[in-house]
Amino acid sequence: MDEQLLQTAASSLNNASNGLHTIDMIIIGIYMVGTLALGTYFGKYVKSAGDFFVAGKALPFWAIGMSVVVSDIGATDFITLSGAGYKYGIAAANFDWIGSMPAMVFAAFIFIPYFWRAGVFTIPEFLGKRYNAAVQLIHASIWGVFLLVMLAVMLWLTATMLHNVLNINGMTKERYVWLIAIVAGIYTVSGGLAAVVMTDVVQLVVMFVGGAALSILCLVEVGGWTNMTETILAMPGFEEHFTLLLPHDTKTPFPWTGIVFGLGIVMATGYMAGNQAVVQRTLGARTEWDAKGGMLFAGFLKVFIPALVIIPGLAAVIVIPGLQNGDDAAPLMIARILPPGLKGLMFAALFAALMSSVDSTLNSATTIWTSDLYGRTYQIINKKRPSEHSLLILGRTCTVVFILVGAYFAKYLADKESMYTFVQQALGMFQGPVFAILLLGIMWKRANQWGALAGLILGVCFTTILYNCEGVFPSDDPFLFVAWWSFVFSVIVTVVVSLLTPPEPDEKIRGLVFGQVMQDGKVQRVLQERVE
Repeated sequence: MDEQLLQTAASSLNNASNGLHTIDMIIIGIYMVGTLALGTYFGKYVKSAGDFFVAGKALPFWAIGMSVVVSDIGATDFITLSGAGYKYGIAAANFDWIGSMPAMVFAAFIFIPYFWRAGVFTIPEFLGKRYNAAVQLIHASIWGVFLLVMLAVMLWLTATMLHNVLNINGMTKERYVWLIAIVAGIYTVSGGLAAVVMTDVVQLVVMFVGGAALSILCLVEVGGWTNMTETILAMPGFEEHFTLLLPHDTKTPFPWTGIVFGLGIVMATGYMAGNQAVVQRTLGARTEWDAKGGMLFAGFLKVFIPALVIIPGLAAVIVIPGLQNGDDAAPLMIARILPPGLKGLMFAALFAALMSSVDSTLNSATTIWTSDLYGRTYQIINKKRPSEHSLLILGRTCTVVFILVGAYFAKYLADKESMYTFVQQALGMFQGPVFAILLLGIMWKRANQWGALAGLILGVCFTTILYNCEGVFPSDDPFLFVAWWSFVFSVIVTVVVSLLTPPEPDEKIRGLVFGQVMQDGKVQRVLQERVE
């Protein structure tokens, strides 16, 4: 995400929305009112901190899977992936195929069961159990700040879209920011994770129906898939448009080496197993089976995302050739192809994607600041955990404060180009080191607190160095290579330091290390009691 993308998306969506009819406006209004009503309904089930942060561990697998997908897909994905499909072809689909599905399967069977069994609210809390408070607080601080910045940026992006689509006299972007903050804030404060997940379920349905309608009509416009591929491949300069894995020395951002190693192994798995906004849904599962099944179901749903977002970009190569900016493809196809009613539904789908990102970011930020930064500090000082009631009150208070702060600073942060650079590079900087200590913590009994602390801190420092070394990698945008090598570096540091320092006591890591659970009868009994 960068400033140019936001401006392009805003202007393109403004052009696409010029033909909105009354029925389109009614559909958009019904979506927003319905989201608020559904979200606030679940407030009556919130009685404790566990109800607020992890939905009382009562979420079924299908709701988890749908929520994971809609939290991961934003309106910018519709715009940028369609644009990437227009410019580079189906290689962009790897961000959902190679870049999501294998990672989700790996996370479902390796990471999610251990997170769920640990009974934690957050990933930093799991790292605190596995390693120490320093690792937990450093990781929580990184994600806590990152999520607050993302909240402000997502509020501004959503407001920009509403402003350009609805074009209501007297409604500025700042006023739309506060409207969105009020709607998302009310149901997130009221119902916590349960409200966020169940509104996500409806939002996913809206996204899939709107996206499917656009893709189907785009294929009809170009005479079907076969005719579209033959026509594009016959065009000069588009010979690799249907090549899934591009050569290592390609000038595009999608070399196969970066896709397989940087994206498929490190960034995607680190994202699906280490992103609080994604994993928090599985922590609210009613059983371990639902936690794993939810992530697997999300992986299945991810198969269809490229069809929803890339096909419009491919069709635009034929329908609207010669676009200077591929990110204009999807909005222009919406304006050209969709009839009244479906156009409103498509914009509702884009709003759904953005609203889901707002409420998910808000809920996850609140959970980390309340459970990790406050809860862990309180425990260190007072030698006991804060009460459930106090955590619930603080969680709701933080939700209100964060949405107000995010709304107030949205314009100032979103107008800063440095903020967009920060958002774009932050995940690449942190995911490699965090994924390294997560993976070693679960898979290798010998990994200890000092190795993890060194791997996390030195890994982030190494990532910063790589980002500032020009000409080291073949790609002009080397974030995939940086992610891979920062992961490798952090693994080496963690292993070396762990071997040079004393191992962790067996009692400390009991039930937190892969393989130990199946061999330890006592752990089996404890886990069975927890499930029952």
